[in-house]
Amino acid sequence: MNNQEFSFIFAIMSSIPTVFLESHNIKNLKTGFGQFNYHLIKGIYEAQETDLRCTLYAKNPTPLQEEFGDYFDYKKYYTLHRRAPFRIRKKYDVWHSLNQNVKIEPHHDLPYVLTVHDVNFIDEVSTDLNHESNQRFQAKLDRSHAITYISKYSQASTHKYFKVPNVPEHIIYNGNTLEIITLPKDHHPKVAIEGPFLFSIGEFSTRKNFHSLVEMLALVPEYKLVLSGNSGTDYAKTTLQASIEKHGLQDRVIITGKISEFDKQYYLKHCTAFVFPSLREGFGIPPIEAMRFGKPVFISNNTSLPEVGGTHAFYWDHYDPEYMATVLKEGLAMYFKNQEALSKAYIEHTKQFSWARAAQHYIDVYKSLTF
Repeated sequence: MNNQEFSFIFAIMSSIPTVFLESHNIKNLKTGFGQFNYHLIKGIYEAQETDLRCTLYAKNPTPLQEEFGDYFDYKKYYTLHRRAPFRIRKKYDVWHSLNQNVKIEPHHDLPYVLTVHDVNFIDEVSTDLNHESNQRFQAKLDRSHAITYISKYSQASTHKYFKVPNVPEHIIYNGNTLEIITLPKDHHPKVAIEGPFLFSIGEFSTRKNFHSLVEMLALVPEYKLVLSGNSGTDYAKTTLQASIEKHGLQDRVIITGKISEFDKQYYLKHCTAFVFPSLREGFGIPPIEAMRFGKPVFISNNTSLPEVGGTHAFYWDHYDPEYMATVLKEGLAMYFKNQEALSKAYIEHTKQFSWARAAQHYIDVYKSLTF
């Protein structure tokens, strides 16, 4: 390429609006934030949009560059960027804060998109609106030119607790991370399970409410319970472990710890049902992943989960063990009577959750602030 051609291309490129994706939580791919960052970025890449130029922000950009090439620009994350004197000074046309409570902010007042996943920190950190975490979130709301929510619940709860500016608001559901099943036929998980089992996955925390499943399991002796995720937490070592020991279920509750993508798919494919008694969810991807395998899901009837499960899930209104066991038994009996048709309906239900559709919605939001 000669200098004249380069100058022409640079002139064209420089006229294309630029979007900074504050995506440094992509490093935590085992978390919901990490999954959101990665799959949204992948969806934007697959859209092959030519009217915007996005910059990815990551602690280690190399794997992203290897996967997405020069479709994106890349900026390396440094902890210093959290501090006001060292904020990023480049004037992008749009700044998108993908993760609601991070401290990374632009130096300049730019068109700003904020994605709200949930405001669970009100219950989990402090209800005092003067608390640092709540003040930081309110400041993000105040500087926003558009706000996106991953569920109607996250929008409603934001309005309940915070002052939301008069800017465009959009509800954009997350996609299904398992639109395409990649499980090899001969795959065997590191932790093998014998006999029928129930499966759940997530952070081992009070919010996930895993111990209620243990209490229920004592009343359904025909099943084992497989729990996967970060199990090195205080909740796992205290509340959950105490419940397991109380009922003598050490042989029937299998805690795998963090698992690979293929192990997760294996457990979803081979479980009898997926169980998810979470107390608070901004969205809740795991039930959708389970439905993608045609599995019945039993979930809490609260926060965003009814939006995810629709009419196709079985719901717990509370967590009394006998009640939960009854809902499980009756739901499974209904499922087994019409398994083929219901499995097909579950799979069809998951098709409304598409990362390609979500990515296009975000692209449209960016364009609304630049054109």
